[in-house]
Amino acid sequence: MDWVFKEEHEIFRNQVRQFVEKEVTPYIEEWETQGEIPKEVWKRMGELGFLGVEYPEEYGGSGADFTYTLILMEELARCGAMGFPISVSVHTDMASPYIFSLGTEEQKRKYLPQIIKGEKICAIAITEPTGGSDVAGIRTQAKQYGNCYALHGSKVFITNGVKADIYIVAARVGEPEDQLRHRGISIFIVERGTPGLRIGRKLQKMGWLCSDTAELFFDECIVPKENLLGEEGKGFREIMRHFQRERLVISIISVSASQKVIEDAITYARERVVFNRQLSKFQVIRHKIADMVTYIEAAKRLTYHVAWLFYKGKATDKDVSTVKLFTTEVANRIAYDSLQIYGGYGYMREFPVERFYRDARVLTIGAGTSEIMKEIIAKRLEL
Repeated sequence: MDWVFKEEHEIFRNQVRQFVEKEVTPYIEEWETQGEIPKEVWKRMGELGFLGVEYPEEYGGSGADFTYTLILMEELARCGAMGFPISVSVHTDMASPYIFSLGTEEQKRKYLPQIIKGEKICAIAITEPTGGSDVAGIRTQAKQYGNCYALHGSKVFITNGVKADIYIVAARVGEPEDQLRHRGISIFIVERGTPGLRIGRKLQKMGWLCSDTAELFFDECIVPKENLLGEEGKGFREIMRHFQRERLVISIISVSASQKVIEDAITYARERVVFNRQLSKFQVIRHKIADMVTYIEAAKRLTYHVAWLFYKGKATDKDVSTVKLFTTEVANRIAYDSLQIYGGYGYMREFPVERFYRDARVLTIGAGTSEIMKEIIAKRLEL
């Protein structure tokens, strides 16, 4: 099922595209060097209404539907550095949704307006040094003392971790049983500056350089009971549910960023002259581009189909795992083939395809590896 974009959708798309062209792309190189997105950029996105498109107006959002999130992520992904849309999506679609879907009215009114305005940046802290995809194996402990919990443990690979003001943290209440490891996992709001929370070093990554990534350490980190999100011990199920949006959004970003890279490669092939001929006139290049266009068209169609199912509340974990697996693997193939078209120039930092090649690699790892996606699919096929 294709999305039917109406006039108001195209108006929104043009607003986001103008923002990206004027206020993001010209500064990407600077942000990549700094290893972070400036605070004022978050506030600017808040002013433009980009950080709360689906949240109700009573909290400062636009009250729109998933169509606008789809458009937002497609356009942000065209900026030239995948770290930018990834950081934004963590804030809008991976961390703050826990507050909206699980939070009390008091929690929503306390945190969502600041998040939507870009005054407070969000991060989601699930992954630990001992494992990422094995959520049931979380070791960070949350011990209750009266009206508080004391958190002990550590997290790693936390996007927005260095600059975040609000952390959505998964921790275990009680000891895990061998066959029931998923029980006891709870979700907490932990604010920056909370005693016992230490933000570790900014991790040096292969790609996504403008997206700051950190280690987090919890040492007797005291969190008030009112910062518990949802029911105690029911966090595993909620994390699995929220993973569906996370994986779908990454698929949208993967497809849109790949499409922009293909467009640039076509332009380069038309302009580059070798052996007195345009590069685009060589059959081997023409066929390589034809393959890339075919793959990305298939990836886009699949993404739109699953996004439509998600919009209708009908997407299964098999659907989402399938699209995440396919689109991220396709992005990596396009990264390889696009760089090959540029030859030696593609290996140079001044060409965006070099950055895309580095940025694309982690797509098949983050939010569930390709291997985990295959396991989910196989399980649903009862293999």
